[in-house]
Amino acid sequence: MSLIYPHQPQFTRRRFFQISGLSGVSILLGSCGTPAFEDIVGTLSQPINQKVEALIFNPQNPVPEFALNEIQPEALIINSFRNTPIIDQENYRLIVDGEVNNPLSLTMAEIQALPLTSMIIRHVCVEGWAAIVQWGGVRLQEIIALAQPKTNVQYAYFKSADGYYESWDIASALHPQTLLAYQKNREPLPVDNGAPLRLASPIKLGYKQSKWVTKITLTSYLSPFQGYWEDQGYEWFAGL
Repeated sequence: MSLIYPHQPQFTRRRFFQISGLSGVSILLGSCGTPAFEDIVGTLSQPINQKVEALIFNPQNPVPEFALNEIQPEALIINSFRNTPIIDQENYRLIVDGEVNNPLSLTMAEIQALPLTSMIIRHVCVEGWAAIVQWGGVRLQEIIALAQPKTNVQYAYFKSADGYYESWDIASALHPQTLLAYQKNREPLPVDNGAPLRLASPIKLGYKQSKWVTKITLTSYLSPFQGYWEDQGYEWFAGL
């Protein structure tokens, strides 16, 4: 289990943006074309908030965690993008592709054979509620390492079984507290919460933490389609 750090007030990135007036600023483009065009768009559409937040984001800095007795079992609200997808866990595969030297197709048994990491963190929703949850799973950085990403990779895209899609900067994806979780509060992850596999991390708002993840694509450019809610105007970096 990860270490528990003392609670202390923090000058968070989100507080910085509230003061500076930069929160939520992004550049959204609505179409894509040839690979050459996508390379250009990858530069032009890089969200402004990423450039600012990257200056103060420490990708290895641990976020304070909570004690077992602080878990809030009933506080995690189930939000569904569409209907809860039906996934055959026996035949489930996590695909990792893109700009990698070793594309992956992993079963749940193979994922669960990797070292288990557990953390108790606050899940924060942009709608204004929060819940302290214990997540267990594999560090995303370990999955990415297995795929052997090329040196120019800067982003990770996540595709979900319900059609939801997200993108993260690679530094946040490699943060030691970013998990692909298959446990919730020391029990198998419920389907409504994203089983068999979901993102869980204390460094991002809830809408970045995709449920029912089926595919991760590592790339060197940011597509115009940055995320379901981001493409409707939400902040892209969405850091805490």
